[in-house]
Amino acid sequence: MRAVGVTEFGGPEALHLVDVEPEPLGPGQVRLRVEAAAVSPTDTHARAGAYADRDPVTTPPWVPGMDVAGVVTEVGDGVEHVSVGDTAMGVVVPFGPYGAYREDKVLPGDSVVRAPKNATAVEASTLPMNGLTARYSLDLMGLRPGQVLAVTGAAGAYGGYVVQLAKADGLTVVADASEADEQLVRDLGADVVVRRGDDVADRIREHFLDGVDGLADGSVQDALVLPAVKDGGAVATVRGYRGDGQRGLRFFPTLVRRVATERAMLDGLREAAEQGVVTLRVARTFPADQAAEAHRLLERGGVRGRLVLTF
Repeated sequence: MRAVGVTEFGGPEALHLVDVEPEPLGPGQVRLRVEAAAVSPTDTHARAGAYADRDPVTTPPWVPGMDVAGVVTEVGDGVEHVSVGDTAMGVVVPFGPYGAYREDKVLPGDSVVRAPKNATAVEASTLPMNGLTARYSLDLMGLRPGQVLAVTGAAGAYGGYVVQLAKADGLTVVADASEADEQLVRDLGADVVVRRGDDVADRIREHFLDGVDGLADGSVQDALVLPAVKDGGAVATVRGYRGDGQRGLRFFPTLVRRVATERAMLDGLREAAEQGVVTLRVARTFPADQAAEAHRLLERGGVRGRLVLTF
């Protein structure tokens, strides 16, 4: 069965078409004929071997990918929320050959929901991983309507979903952007937009003198941006950063694998997309055999929206 992966960790050139064994379908599982798999920074780190010491599979090939969409071709016993023939999307927790970059994928049923109405598989594939991470960050912080949330990396996929979901939650949002991205971030719904950079905390404090109630640090600035948050405030991070233990700040490293089978949360994102609360942004598509070029483009930076591999 055709997949895209690596037999040796390395740069984008290490990616190539590989053969993998079909995955058996068990009770409570769903099989998708994959039409689209979105590309994320996590995929590039996996390709380079950053997670090799955590992977229980020690023999190649290793197949990246955490976002998938396609047509349901088989359902296991106990699965009733999707049916054969549905276009569906899912989040993948990849190990060894079991990432999303493959033409046939078996997933836990609770990691799969129907795609948003009127969304293509390509569009639907952009939502699961980043959308779940954004939703989980907000849930962990537990801010109340009317409180203020700062978002760094707001033009990115995670940051953009945080902005949109936070506004739907009734939060006031201050977000960073480059000059080129300012209108994009405003269109996503940010109430205040400040210029991004190492001094972004100072820029946020110019608008909120007492500091913000919460921070979703999508640009992974860690300690640099903490001064923007008031004492005792909440901070959601996406690379495991746990802070410096000062000022009573509460840190919430957001690990999407912890909610990968929270079907109600994923289905809520489907509804949010159908209602126009969140925007499915596709930057560019690539045939699966051009995955290396997709990784090169992502690693150069500046991509707005998701890059998607098609099968």
